[in-house]
Amino acid sequence: MGTPETPYDAVLHAARDVAKLDNALDAEMLGAALLGSVYAVAETGREVAVRQFVANFLAATARRRTASATTIRSVFAALVPDAVGADRVRPGATAPAWSGQLGRVRLTGCWAYGDVYGDQTSYLATFAYDDVAGGPEHALVALVDHNIGITKDVFVGGPAARVIDQVRQMCSEDDLTWFREEEPARMRTEVGRHLAVTDDLSELPGEGSLATDRALVGARLALLPPGRTEAVRAYEPLTAAERTDLVRRFLAAPEAARFGLDTIDGAELASLHFCISLLLDHAATFTDPDPMRWSPTVSGLFLLDWVHRRAVLDMDDAALLPRVLRGWAAYASRKRGLSEQAAAQTDAAIEEMVPEFARLYTTGERRSPATAAVAQLMADGVDPDDPAALDAWIEANRHRLADDGA
Repeated sequence: MGTPETPYDAVLHAARDVAKLDNALDAEMLGAALLGSVYAVAETGREVAVRQFVANFLAATARRRTASATTIRSVFAALVPDAVGADRVRPGATAPAWSGQLGRVRLTGCWAYGDVYGDQTSYLATFAYDDVAGGPEHALVALVDHNIGITKDVFVGGPAARVIDQVRQMCSEDDLTWFREEEPARMRTEVGRHLAVTDDLSELPGEGSLATDRALVGARLALLPPGRTEAVRAYEPLTAAERTDLVRRFLAAPEAARFGLDTIDGAELASLHFCISLLLDHAATFTDPDPMRWSPTVSGLFLLDWVHRRAVLDMDDAALLPRVLRGWAAYASRKRGLSEQAAAQTDAAIEEMVPEFARLYTTGERRSPATAAVAQLMADGVDPDDPAALDAWIEANRHRLADDGA
């Protein structure tokens, strides 16, 4: 065969042996991998791009009558049933015996597992075909990363029993993980809404089987019962009164006393409240914000990245911030009912980060241009609340500010 003339010819060539596969599952996995190429190269709206490609493919290959062409058409129609023309696809005369089983699976179990901190949750569902000719029982695993706010990876494979046993064993051997049965509707809602964010990323996570398995995952999720729409609501930020009450309760807690935060007064008191406000502001940036969710990972995101890009710290703030974070993380761990081991691991991680935090504060290498400008303004002794002084400073530094923003 010569060089394929169109993308559709390329797909037909890649799927030339699809009718020779052993079962429907193998065919669906092949079809998903082929559509994964479309998903991966789309810059945004990846799910829409795949659906449009399938619609165009079905239109372009409508007159193809080879076994491989009619079979891959059926596979694509089963994987993306909402594509235009998918409902009109029929098996060819030479379709393999298993073609009638494409997409005809039932849910056999649903679980969830993750770390006790709430950084990541993995959802696991198992499916079996209506007829054994369709293929073996298989598992779908989807990893939701709550720090990034996306479905970070997906996987479809088997045998299902082995996947479940491996997950159970992994969780039983790690005191910082949990495993439970899950409501299928919740899995569909949580994986689906985070997957929608993933679909619009300009760049996909670099590892895993996200692209190759995405179409098959979407088809399986669609078989789960839909969740209640009211279960997913827009985040309401804490009111000023709620923030004040939360800070008051923290400063009255034993964790604040342990780190000497309950006796701070005078000029240092302003730094204390500023540091706490930074913790709350950072928590509010997550897709699923929770001011009490602090793990080693979240602490690192805050202390070694976010605070340098988003805040201007003076020396008092910088000296106090790691101590405030340790106290708040300890308080949050207790309020969430985490084990002493989990709390200790977060505290140890923060303590290890302090030298790097101090270095980044000193060098300013992670400051955004805006933050760097404000830091320089303050270093020059300019009062940000004095409009005349601020205008004079901007005029005197206009050339440098333009270069920094370039």
